[in-house]
Amino acid sequence: MHYMAAHGLKRARPAELMPGTVSVITARMDYLPSATPALPGQWQTLELSRLTRPAEGIISVYARGRDYHKVMRSRLQKLAERIALKVGAFGHRAFTDSAPVLEAELAARSGQGWRGKHTLVLNRQAGSMFFLGEIFVDMALPPTEPVTPHCGSCHACIDICPTRAIVAPYRVDARRCISYLTIEHYGPIPLEFRPLMGNRIYGCDDCQLVCPWNKFAQRSALPDFDERQGLSGQQLVTLFGWSEAEFLRFTEGSPIRRIGHERWLRNVAVALGNALSAGVAQSEAIKVSLNARVDHPSEMVREHVAWALAQQA
Repeated sequence: MHYMAAHGLKRARPAELMPGTVSVITARMDYLPSATPALPGQWQTLELSRLTRPAEGIISVYARGRDYHKVMRSRLQKLAERIALKVGAFGHRAFTDSAPVLEAELAARSGQGWRGKHTLVLNRQAGSMFFLGEIFVDMALPPTEPVTPHCGSCHACIDICPTRAIVAPYRVDARRCISYLTIEHYGPIPLEFRPLMGNRIYGCDDCQLVCPWNKFAQRSALPDFDERQGLSGQQLVTLFGWSEAEFLRFTEGSPIRRIGHERWLRNVAVALGNALSAGVAQSEAIKVSLNARVDHPSEMVREHVAWALAQQA
């Protein structure tokens, strides 16, 4: 994620990113779909069960609805406008995962929660299934105090990570993280991680699914994050068969679109290879689907297809 490094210390110095900043207002927004089972822990069990169906593609929960960048930034802007009605015009700028901002650290320091051992922010009433956003403002506001951490001796998130990306409590090697590999990484997926990705094709929620605090995760009050039909529980061969035009149509307004069709095929090819390795009943259909892409114009896609076909049980 070179854009983070390129901005250097601006990440930790809000006034350098937006001159005149005196305070930062932090916010969080729940994103579990409205249809999520209400019983504590039930939704986590449901999500973990997807790993037992290797012919299906798993998309991270947050990405099954509308692009959160647009939703939250719009709501933060409206909040700023409401504040202006009370205090008068003031300088401000809203962010949500859209600039080199240390969002999790700002959220933790302002009392939104504490940093879990997986480095995400945890809240006692909402777990970690929420987006973070900030409004940088040019007026002094009374600070809120951070909360105490409540992970205790639990290390479930460390134990569950498929690629051992959580190399120590509170320390993640992003280069090993499936979320990074399937979303931020531009090149080929390193060979050592491909079998460990299973059927995860966009992001990974494992460390959050096993976190005890997520039994308190809240469903979103907004329809924006309801699951789009065809993105949840979909067969890998169907997803791999999308043309570029279909990919753009089915992911319109979705955060998934940002990776583009080439990386989408890369990710799904890895999952198809893992499904073949697992000896699923759909193996013949999977091989047909992969063979249809062996001459794809992209060298990267061709290489991942060849790897996938070599995984036949």
